[in-house]
Amino acid sequence: MARGFNKVILMGNLTRDPEVRYTTSNQAVAKLTVAVNRIGRSRDGEVLEQVDFIPVVVFGNQAENCERYLRKGRPVLVEGRIQVRTYETGSGEKKWVTEVVAQSVIFLGAKRDSVELDDANSPSVEKRVGSLREKDFGVEFPMDFSEVSSNSEEEGEIDIPF
Repeated sequence: MARGFNKVILMGNLTRDPEVRYTTSNQAVAKLTVAVNRIGRSRDGEVLEQVDFIPVVVFGNQAENCERYLRKGRPVLVEGRIQVRTYETGSGEKKWVTEVVAQSVIFLGAKRDSVELDDANSPSVEKRVGSLREKDFGVEFPMDFSEVSSNSEEEGEIDIPF
């Protein structure tokens, strides 16, 4: 029998805050829903943007970190596998669930999405950071890598000055 391969990589935004519950063995389980945009075409050739809402389950410490740091709208990258399971409702009806079981969840975007960068009380990005070229580092800061001279004999290898 051939060995199977079940791997999923999703990048999208959370549709709501993570829901965390604990199993009887005190293991954290977080439920997330990731909205993933995709572009398609109608029969008329019109470009349509469509959204898939993918349920994701995260276990253990990673589930607790999701609860602690993720909020609705936050971009994430999820790597895991597809799982199909069944359960019976209280009325005896059999239900099927397809979900992604996450092996890793990478938090994308700004560290603090709730802070407005251009808020009246906080300086703009340009005022806070300034241009690296305006800083006095004691050396000329190159425009791009083509300005960096190579000491290597091999063609195509560049010494990066940091």
